[in-house]
Amino acid sequence: MNRSILIVICDFLLVSLLAFSTVDINKVSDEGVQPTVKVDISTNQPESSKDLTAVMRLALEDERRNRDQLMGELTKTRESMTERDKQAQAVQQELLSKEQQTAQLQQQQANLQQQFVAAQTNIQALSQQLQSSSSEALISREKLAAMEAELRKKAEQAAAMQEQLAHLAQSNQVVLSEKQKLAGELQVAEVEKRHATEQAVRMQEEVKVERAEKAKLADGVKVLASRSDELAKEVRDNRPLAPNTIFNDFLTNRVEARFSAYRPSLLGIDSTRRKDAETVLVSDGTNTYALCHVEDTPLTLWVPAVEWERLTGTLGRDTAIIPVRSVSFSAEDPRIVWIPVSASEARSMGRKIYQLAADPFKFQDAVLVGTREAYYGECKFQIDSTTPQYLKLDHNFLKGLFGKFNPSRGDLVFSKTGQLLGVMANSTYCFMIRNFEASATIRFGQDVRDQHTSELLSRLYTRVAEMPFKLQ
Repeated sequence: MNRSILIVICDFLLVSLLAFSTVDINKVSDEGVQPTVKVDISTNQPESSKDLTAVMRLALEDERRNRDQLMGELTKTRESMTERDKQAQAVQQELLSKEQQTAQLQQQQANLQQQFVAAQTNIQALSQQLQSSSSEALISREKLAAMEAELRKKAEQAAAMQEQLAHLAQSNQVVLSEKQKLAGELQVAEVEKRHATEQAVRMQEEVKVERAEKAKLADGVKVLASRSDELAKEVRDNRPLAPNTIFNDFLTNRVEARFSAYRPSLLGIDSTRRKDAETVLVSDGTNTYALCHVEDTPLTLWVPAVEWERLTGTLGRDTAIIPVRSVSFSAEDPRIVWIPVSASEARSMGRKIYQLAADPFKFQDAVLVGTREAYYGECKFQIDSTTPQYLKLDHNFLKGLFGKFNPSRGDLVFSKTGQLLGVMANSTYCFMIRNFEASATIRFGQDVRDQHTSELLSRLYTRVAEMPFKLQ
């Protein structure tokens, strides 16, 4: 309530009290006249007091409703707020401090209201006392003055209380303004926090997308690397090598094979046959073999063949020497023989292990290397449909010849990529090595008589004799 309105109301109340309680002083001063007291009690006084009380109650009710409304809004705001970072916590602490100040101000306001109510009660009591005094016979001026002074004092107290109420209302308004400001700052902080959270979520999604793209890129790099390796391997496999490179590779990785065969003679003279040959190690992807022609061994395919009593041999180069344990004859052409070599023995010799040509017909030209004499050259081979297991050497097309070139049985034939194509079965036909399937095997040792080598070699000769004449 405005201070000026309260002062006006109090003045109006004081004037009303004085007007209705004043005695006729002139009549009291007349001599010999019985003083009469005329008491006119206005019926409007209680109604004015009630109106004033009602007005003040309405003002207090409005103030209480506004305060309750503000407290309700503050409670709703406090319930909607969530925990946030240190800035929000600091704002909430400051808000709590302001709420404590509000509570203190409200307590002070309640106290002042109680005092104001007590003052009103005192005023009403004084008014009643004044009215009762007016209805009595006489009242002394001193007592009336004291009552007037007391009434003024109470009025001053009421004005002071009203001033304090106004000050408290102003302070409460300031606190409410600060609360609203802090609530706005808190709302802004909550919005910023929500934006920061959304930005963090977006950044996490972007990180996930970037990681997925990097993973895809890494997979693509791996695929590209594997394809690059495959492409490099394919380029190496399809890149033709010069005859000089192939021959130098042969000289570096050749293996010396030495054989010795013994049989007793009918005339008491022992017969021993020795053969030396140069060959290479070949693998079918699983096993490793040393490959050569039967004429590079002491064994001869003939009828009647020799019955050998002892067969020995070695494979190696320099200081790496391994024994020959057996010799196997090809199932398709018995003239081609191979010697099995274990993986550890192959590693001990330290020589390159050649692979069989995966596509023998990729290049029409091939490189022929002599195993008995140091010659090599580039030759053209043709496909003969009547002998699908063989390649026919075109003697009319010989180029890049080095040394005394005279192709003969037992020479090795390499593809232009350096893989082994086969072995020359005779001077014209090359037997292509596709597998190492054997038709017979002779074990080497100090006593091989139980293997009946004569019978076995004669049988193999018969198979060769049954082959087409051009292949013999």
